[in-house]
Amino acid sequence: MWRELRQREAGSIRPSLLAKHACYRRSRSLQLAKRKEIVSAHKSGVNSLQIDAAESRYLLAGASDGSIAIYDTQQATHFDPSSQIAKHEALSTIDRRTNEGHEYAVSSVHWYPIDTGLFVSGSFDRYVKIWDSNLLQVELQFKMPGKVYAVAMSAVASAHMLIATGTEDVRVHLCDMASGAFTHTLSGHRDGVWALQWSASSEWVLVTGGCEGAIRFWDIRRAGCFLVLDQHRTQIGQRSKSASFIHDQAGTSNGMNHMETNSERGSSFLRKRTAHHTSIRRPEAAKLSRQHPGLTVAQGVATAHYGSVTSLQTTYDGFYLFSAGLDSRVRLWDMESGCNTLINYGTTRIAGKKGLQLSFSPDGSLLFVPSDTIIQAYDVWTGNLHATLKGHYDLVNCCSFHPLDQELYSGSNDRQILVWAPPGGTSEDLDPQTQVQADEDNWSD
Repeated sequence: MWRELRQREAGSIRPSLLAKHACYRRSRSLQLAKRKEIVSAHKSGVNSLQIDAAESRYLLAGASDGSIAIYDTQQATHFDPSSQIAKHEALSTIDRRTNEGHEYAVSSVHWYPIDTGLFVSGSFDRYVKIWDSNLLQVELQFKMPGKVYAVAMSAVASAHMLIATGTEDVRVHLCDMASGAFTHTLSGHRDGVWALQWSASSEWVLVTGGCEGAIRFWDIRRAGCFLVLDQHRTQIGQRSKSASFIHDQAGTSNGMNHMETNSERGSSFLRKRTAHHTSIRRPEAAKLSRQHPGLTVAQGVATAHYGSVTSLQTTYDGFYLFSAGLDSRVRLWDMESGCNTLINYGTTRIAGKKGLQLSFSPDGSLLFVPSDTIIQAYDVWTGNLHATLKGHYDLVNCCSFHPLDQELYSGSNDRQILVWAPPGGTSEDLDPQTQVQADEDNWSD
């Protein structure tokens, strides 16, 4: 580390390359944090976690007791001198006693992509609610036809404000925050939808995972899905072009440039996908060429997993998609070709009757998978098990990686939110009063 710092001072390496190497080492040395603790405000299992994309500071959590809490991951609420632990208590809490709070379990929470003033929650009480995070009151709500398992908003959208919702109903509903009405109903799944994910390269592409084991791609501007993933349609490994892009974007300092690149890529995503899908169609499927591609799953042609799809997660560049299912398998898909990359991540222990939440490091090198009471960290491109994170006493439901601090947050049925951090303290671990004194100089009053 010191050698690289001297090289940066001498100008022999770029600052972005130094930051990339530091993030890579930190993300691969995670352990249970010794100086940082999230004081859980929940009385039941934690089902969903998310770090806001606007400031990368506030952690949003939803639990089975119907409660929602917001935590500040940067500034501790108090410091315990005896144990040298910085404790982060909930800044705001919503529960059943709150006016218009959820009556049953909160299955999914999601920050508004460009501002921390709003967030979305979905619950088993069949409601999707939009909250003002400052006033802690409901600004808008949607009544769904069944239990809500997942909600999602596009991080790159500029032309719409749609919330995708997956429920126990076979249809996926899109709710418009601007009009307060349902704008789309996507029909094609044969069972409930547990997992949703918007494309990172196109604001019009939505990926859904159903309990029948199918993963469908939708262009919300058109009728029907344009792709159904098939686990038997394969390619070996990764495309070299996207591999270099994933590693290079970890050292990018301007987030707007990255978003502009994604927007440019998104405009040609559907054209490339449609052309590629036509050119590599399997001979045995030629007789179905005149049918809509979304109908093939009804004839048992395409399934991504042998059980319910529990989780979907795209890479930052939008080229690849991770999926997990109740068949205890994790798969990596090429989103352009729609092929299974055949990377063997080993067997995980995925159970339960709801979706899970995967996460991965910003440099795209590690994938974190909740597996029973542990979290397994896999190398993305080799499938090798890099580390096993043990600390929870019950089923782990979700995990979320902090891109700036290289910390992992995990939620479990043991009601705890654990912090996994690289060894060694940071400035955030210190007593808040100590931080203030450290910023003072001899001229301060």
